[in-house]
Amino acid sequence: MRANVEFDHATHVRFGPTGRAFIVFLANGETIRGFKMNKKDDAFVISAGHEDFPKHHKTTVINIGIAETGKFIMTASCDTTILIWNMKGGILANINTNQVANAYAGVSPCGRFVASCGFTPDVKIWEVCFGKSGEFREVSRAFELKGHSAGVCGFAFSNDSSRMATVSKDGTWKLWKTDVEYKKQQDPYLLYTGKWSGHEPCRIAMSPDGRVVAISSVCDITVYNAQTGEVEEEFKSVHGDTISDLAFDSNNRFLVSTGDRVIRVFHNTAGYKASIANMKDMFKKATNKGTKERLQQQIKDAQRALDAVYKQKKK
Repeated sequence: MRANVEFDHATHVRFGPTGRAFIVFLANGETIRGFKMNKKDDAFVISAGHEDFPKHHKTTVINIGIAETGKFIMTASCDTTILIWNMKGGILANINTNQVANAYAGVSPCGRFVASCGFTPDVKIWEVCFGKSGEFREVSRAFELKGHSAGVCGFAFSNDSSRMATVSKDGTWKLWKTDVEYKKQQDPYLLYTGKWSGHEPCRIAMSPDGRVVAISSVCDITVYNAQTGEVEEEFKSVHGDTISDLAFDSNNRFLVSTGDRVIRVFHNTAGYKASIANMKDMFKKATNKGTKERLQQQIKDAQRALDAVYKQKKK
């Protein structure tokens, strides 16, 4: 399938929660354009929305996002601005991050939160609140991740938004538990701090199950076990140009990187290993015979899948 962006080109693209629509940010128009995919005669036809969103950002947009709930769209620019839009292009809220300059911003997988990091050594998270009938209410500060000693380059969420990983100019990456009762003033707490010796520009990604963290540094990628901090894989010069994005697939099987007009897909071997180790721990603690048999079979299946990946690698 192919969609033409007439008289312009896209710098960012995000699918909507249904998978039948997506938005792009236009480089020259400096705004959002929506596209729909409709089925016609056993084929999908892509059509652009009637009107682009109005232009509001005054500096370069660094990221866009759509809430999984389908209730709002986020755009963030490199100054200190984050805009929250409704799905029709109306502005719901204008957030000033007060971080001197935004380095990255994103929407949590659960669709409740918007987060940002930048020149300051913290990550700020806001909740985008809606009423019971779906009407927008407000954007309120939820919590902050504090502990780095220099600016934060990027962050990533686990699939259930209960964990976050951050990477900083101070040479460390950190894993946080964010499943907290922040409305009762409970703060997120630090689970692990790992060393990182890469260089900017960098990207960070966390596997959906929260067991693996990957960090790109210019053209290289390092993969860590999120529980032990150990380096599991190192991929050197995987792109001829700076890596522009890094992400895990929703099933924890693959890590994907983009750069120099190429998309590269890596087996998430660190994820297989972490899953096997977790199931072995569960097997030791299990007392029920049926549970033990089930875990034993799952361990065998996961090990077989991992062995198949390494066998393919040797070829």
